[in-house]
Parts: sequence; structure tokens; C-alpha cells
Amino acid sequence: MSDFRSPIEDITFTLRHVADLDALAKLEGYEHADPDLIDGLVAEAGRFFDEVVAPTNRDGDTVGTKLNEDGSVTTAPGFAEAYGKLVESGWNGIGFPEAYGGGGFPQLLSTAVEEMTTTANMAFALGPLLSRGAIEAIMHHGDESQKEIYLQKLVSGEWTGTMNLTEPHAGSDVGALTSKAELADDGTWRIFGQKIYITWGEHDVADNIVHLVLARTPGSPPGTKGISL
Repeated sequence: MSDFRSPIEDITFTLRHVADLDALAKLEGYEHADPDLIDGLVAEAGRFFDEVVAPTNRDGDTVGTKLNEDGSVTTAPGFAEAYGKLVESGWNGIGFPEAYGGGGFPQLLSTAVEEMTTTANMAFALGPLLSRGAIEAIMHHGDESQKEIYLQKLVSGEWTGTMNLTEPHAGSDVGALTSKAELADDGTWRIFGQKIYITWGEHDVADNIVHLVLARTPGSPPGTKGISL
């Protein structure tokens, strides 16, 4: 058993008295985010992460993830089960619009949930964290076709997302990456290059993994200004 306990009182105090949850609940679209309801959701989320996610932390550290001979990956014991319960409960999508299957609550609540996920098990939390990045990128910059294909699957947790930056010769120096993206006749992009160290780039907890790739299009300038997603 894990002795981890989410700091519920600290979080609810911060939401109410530092972030001014009362004022947020008066904004258009967030009328349902009643402070008492948010308190209850935070407490319930805390119980979930204490009882379901935190116990996976030790095996994540001592057993770890296994790369199989066929290239597939088996995550640490308990990870797949905990992820299944996470998405079933809706915690991963609580701050995204209801139109995409999310809970429609303020990002303030989503941030509190993310904090509890991270402190319960950092390695586990990186999966939902990368998915949130993919969701936000597509939600704000994707076309309608991309939104229709990806967003509901990602928000529901049926699919997960990643961000592919690092290359063998380009780590923290992202501007040095050389992967190329060339537009095909059918309107899709063909990507040429090699990416490494992709966080949650392969696993066994979801049906599909959506990889967002940083690459250069033809004629792009050098450095970070020439990088496209």
C-alpha cells in the first residue's frame, strides 16, 4: 500500500482564496463550476489518485517498462489498469470542452487534477500530460477535419498523444533538428528523419498513439523559426 495522500485542504484553499474560484464561477460558461462542487470534485480526485495511481509508483520505479523483442512495450505492473480507470472516471478530460467529450470545467480544476496526478506518480502522469499537449495543439491550430478525427478520441483517453522533438544530434538544441516534411499530392505530409526519446512514444495502455512531429518544410529558414508541427 502507498502512504501517499493528496494535499486536498491545501489545494481547495488555494483554489478558493488565491485563485478566487468564486469569481471564476461567475464567468459565462462556468456557472456550473460552483465552489462547493469543485471542492467535492477535488476531494474525489484526491481519493482516486491516492488509491489507484499512487500504488503504481513503486513498481514503476523497481520493475519499470519492458521493450519486447517484437518492438512492443509492456508498461510497469498496474499502469494499464490505472490508466483505464483514469479515463473511465473522466479525470483526464475534465478541463476540455464538452463538445469534444470533456467535462467543460475550468482549466483551474484541470490544473489541480494534473498536480495530483504528477505527485502520485510522475512517470504515469507524463502520459496524460503529453496527451493534453496534443489536444491543445489540435484544438487551437488544427483544421476541422483534424479536430473531427482526433479530439474526441484523445479527450476520452481512447488514444494518447506525444510530441516528437529530440533527434540523435539535436537534444536541448531543438533548432538543430533536421527532420523534413514534404507535401504529397493527396494533401498529406510525408515525414523524413529520425526521432528519439519520445515520452510515452510506445505503450500498452491505449488503442492508438497520435504522434505530433516537429519538422522542417521545404524552404524554411534555419533555427527554430523554420520548424513546423
